[in-house]
Amino acid sequence: MNWITLEKEAQVEEIIQKSFEKPQLIYKHSISCPTSSMAKHRLEKSVAPETIDFYYLDILNHRPISNKIASDFQVRHESPQILLIKDGRSVYNNSHHRIQMEDIVAEAM
Repeated sequence: MNWITLEKEAQVEEIIQKSFEKPQLIYKHSISCPTSSMAKHRLEKSVAPETIDFYYLDILNHRPISNKIASDFQVRHESPQILLIKDGRSVYNNSHHRIQMEDIVAEAM
């Protein structure tokens, strides 16, 4: 998996703009949480489609970005959490044990 590190709030606007061309996925991760590690590992062992850009956000080091994402996309913050962004809005989000590559791919179509 080729993660794009999300480290600046301005990148959220870039993700929104890119989502009109190609689905964008934001994965919110807590490095201190075993469930986050398990969800990340499950994603990484799956085949990541090239039709989606995958962003990785370390919420412990970048909590303001996580807050911006929750506000901009009107979703409650959770960790681990994924948001699939298409056409400028979150069309799918899920968290914890429900994070599955198969579901992401199905929603991205």
